[in-house]
Amino acid sequence: MTENDDSGGDQKAVRVTIFGEDYLIRSEMGQAYTERCARYVDAAIQEAHVRGHVAEPHKAAILASMQITDRLFRAYADAEELQRELGGRVTEMRGRIEAVLDAGD
Repeated sequence: MTENDDSGGDQKAVRVTIFGEDYLIRSEMGQAYTERCARYVDAAIQEAHVRGHVAEPHKAAILASMQITDRLFRAYADAEELQRELGGRVTEMRGRIEAVLDAGD
């Protein structure tokens, strides 16, 4: 379970509107989280539609999915970099602690 999981594992149908179309989404993540995800997708499609001057909804959805995927991949890369950085710091601190403990012997 994640911090956003508020349903207890039961799938519930949640009605959302994305780019003017209503969808019934089955989700275990709960209504509030599902609605939040739908708003994010809707905003991305709206932005792709306006900024990309795209009239066709499916093309706007494709552009939005590419932008969302780019954000996801960048977040993965940032998380990996942070993990490497923290790993280096932990190793450095472990070395310092061991040096202090060895000096006390």
